[in-house]
Formats: sequence, C-alpha cells, structure tokens
Amino acid sequence: MYCSKNQFFKGLSKIVFLAVITFCIFLRTLPISASEDNQASYQHSFVANVAEEVSPTVVRIDIERDIETDEFGSDLLDPLLRDLLGEMGTVPKKERGQGSGVVIDSSGLILTNAHVVERVDQVIITFQNGDQLEGKVIGTDQVTDLALVEVKGFDGLESAKLGDSEEIQVGDWAIALGTPYGLESTVTLGIVSSLHRDINSLGFSDKRLDLIQTDAAINPGNSGGPLINSNGEVIGINTLVRSGPGAGLGFAIPINLASKVTTQLLANGEVIHPYLGAQLVLLNERIAKEHNQDPNALILLPERSGALVQSVIPQSPAEEAGLRRGDLVINAEGNEINDPKSLLMQVEEAQIGKPFELEVLRNNKEINLSIKPSALPGIS
Repeated sequence: MYCSKNQFFKGLSKIVFLAVITFCIFLRTLPISASEDNQASYQHSFVANVAEEVSPTVVRIDIERDIETDEFGSDLLDPLLRDLLGEMGTVPKKERGQGSGVVIDSSGLILTNAHVVERVDQVIITFQNGDQLEGKVIGTDQVTDLALVEVKGFDGLESAKLGDSEEIQVGDWAIALGTPYGLESTVTLGIVSSLHRDINSLGFSDKRLDLIQTDAAINPGNSGGPLINSNGEVIGINTLVRSGPGAGLGFAIPINLASKVTTQLLANGEVIHPYLGAQLVLLNERIAKEHNQDPNALILLPERSGALVQSVIPQSPAEEAGLRRGDLVINAEGNEINDPKSLLMQVEEAQIGKPFELEVLRNNKEINLSIKPSALPGIS
C-alpha cells in the first residue's frame, strides 16, 4: 500500500510520542521503587551490628572511697611554714573514680579491672538504659588486674558472649567498648596489633600477664570494658593504654585468663598464685658472650639461653630448696626454659606445696632441684 511522506512522518511522530510518554511514566515510578530497593538492601557495617548487640552488656562503674588528707594541704605549703605549724591533723575526703565493666552472667556478675574497684566504699553500676544499681565487689586479683562485681535486683539482664582468646590472630578486628571520660556507649575500632605482650616489659613488675595489644582507641574510663571480635564475642578486658613513647597502643587481658580468674574469685573470693621467691633476668648466648669478654667479670656465664637467677628472696621456697644467685634455670617440669617468662608460665601452673622440679646450670654442671611453691605473699 502506498504511503506518502507526510503520512509516514505523522505515523513516526506518533510512535516517538508514545515511546516518550512510556519512558516518562517509567522514570516517574523508578525513584520510588529504587529508593525502596535501596532501603531494603542497605546494610550497616559489622561494627554497628556488633555494637548494637554488645552495648547493653557494657556498664559504667562509679566508685567512691574515703581517704585521709592533710587539714591544710601541707604538701602545698612552704617547708618553713610547715615547720612553724608543726604536725597537722588529717581530715576525711571523698575520692571518686570511674571505669567500665561487662556483664558476663545474667545473674548479675560483672567483670572489670581490679584497679577500678580496689579499696572502694561504694560501687554504683549504670546500665545502658540509665538504670543504676549498687554493686558488691566479690573479689579482686591484683596480679592479673581483674575483679568481679555483683549486682542484684535486675530482671532480664543481658550478658555478653565470651570468645576464645587463643583463637585470635594478629590483624583480626578489635572493637573496644566502654565509657571513656564518662561518655556512655563509646565504640572504637582497630585491629589486634600483637599477642602475648609481656606486661613486665611495660614497667609492671608486680603483674603476671600476657596482654593483647590493639590500636583500637582505649582511653581513661575504658578500663574494665570489653574488647570484642567481629563476631560480637568478648576476647579481652581492656586494662591500660600506653602514654608517652608508643602512645596510641592499648592493651587487654585475654578472656581465657579472665574466665579462670572469675572461677577462682567465685569459689574463694581470691586467686592464689604460686611463688618461688627468685628474681630472674634473661640470659642468651649473645648476652653471656658480652659479659664473659669483660675482664672485670666476677664469674663466667654459660653461653646459652635460660632464666638467670639474679637474687633469691630470704626464707622463700627457692632459698629453702637451695637455689642460688647465678644459677641458670634451663628446664622446669620437663619443659625447656629459654627466658624468665617461660619459667613464670610454668610456675603459674604449679600447685602450692607440691614438688616443682627444676634443672639448673651451676658452674657448668647440671643440678636438679625440687622446690615446693607457696602462695604469693600479700595475695592470699
């Protein structure tokens, strides 16, 4: 059938017009449906999901203790004025502090740091929803810096899931929760920077701890709060942050150790730590060679690794068993000892009053000693 040019273009115009109308209708409906699809498919980060899940188990701990202070603040007075005033009396003063904790049992058990609740007269626990309850300190362990607090009268208390600190690796996500500076429900993110960090290398010679190191921000008030993995499980209890050189590094107590301490605190109200009574220093081949090359050296050291006895505490189990200054401990309970840390780990597993077998080098001769550990003084 013949069609003129005018008819052809009129027909083409109608087709184009209908196509444009159809496309406009499609565009009009697209933003609404796309927006709905975006809202339906939008997902928060794993950090937000973990924080939402765990935050209700994190609490703020406010403490109050009585201290005695000089009546006139004599530590601020000029020395001559203090001499004129003579002995001044003391007046009671309230000292307040703050930290964090995490609920580990729905019955009302809260895990925190010992330094947060030591020697306190009052403990107030504040939950995420604002509820407050008075807490009771069940027990503290200064050696591991852990403490257990109990609250009663709270129905439906949520508790955190505990993970396995032996399963974590360097590079794993680490989420720190707590109340730094009194700011509730604060969340920071980082990674596990290192494992088995000896607390003695940080200047705490009275502790026995291998710490988790993290770059997640831990600030004053975070102490006692949980360190969480990406699954929302507690892998550590935040304990300190390094200031000065190395600032920005935070440290947490592994949750596996915290669980062991919790069990003992619940059973006994205290933790008994075995004690030998010897001060130890690291010895290895390089250190021994440098020492032996000194013409003024009083004794020659064995050029091998071990825990060198620097001193023996009088009337201690070590002294009673015959351990001497200069002895090099190379084996404990059948396990090779390469440094003081490995020996202390073996001592921590020992039993009070039961023979603990040591092999030491003395004057290049191997000697076997049997020591019966006692409880660490000042703890039991």
